[in-house]
Amino acid sequence: MSYERTLSRVETYFDRTATETWARLTTDAPVSRIRETVRRGRDAMRAELLSRLPFDLTGMRILDAGCGAGQLTQELAARGARVTAVDISPSLIGLAQARLPQDLLGRVEFRTGDMLDDALGAFDHAVAMDSLIYYSADDIAAALGRLQARTTGRVAFTMAPRTPMLMAMWRAGQLFPRSERSPTMIPQSPDALDRALDERGVQGRLIPLRRIASGFYISQSMELRNR
Repeated sequence: MSYERTLSRVETYFDRTATETWARLTTDAPVSRIRETVRRGRDAMRAELLSRLPFDLTGMRILDAGCGAGQLTQELAARGARVTAVDISPSLIGLAQARLPQDLLGRVEFRTGDMLDDALGAFDHAVAMDSLIYYSADDIAAALGRLQARTTGRVAFTMAPRTPMLMAMWRAGQLFPRSERSPTMIPQSPDALDRALDERGVQGRLIPLRRIASGFYISQSMELRNR
């Protein structure tokens, strides 16, 4: 499936189907035990990605690629960054805007659209938390190449690792009728992604970081660093 087709499915799912679910998941509102494990995992991953950036981000331009409900956006802005927060879902962008504290309003520009849009400009660092997990290795490599070309520092992102549990979940997801499927994570291995980057001619060093496993949330943090 091409990047554009997958992007369209992601937009449909998050903008029309899952907005209410994500609104609850990204607060401290009561959720099911399964979703609570996802919430804890996402909180840990957000902290991990933030730890890869300088603590003082004053004056730096940061791209929050696939910002969702804006939790990471808020933390970046609170550390002094000028954040461009982009998401394909207008509903999630509206939620992120509504939740942004008043004292951070001047530090964040919200944009609805493709996180890879060159018109977003250039950045000191870019972060893509769980926004590349639905794509093939080739599409991820192409996306990272486009992000790296406009980023002077680090591109920190996550991918779905090829664990037995995630592979079982991926295979089970293929059994549902296409109309009933949410966007499905595509498990990746660092070696396969490295090869895809080489084939795309993307320069940089791919660094596996920390894997977060919390119940139904399993994600691998990665970094693409300029050589």
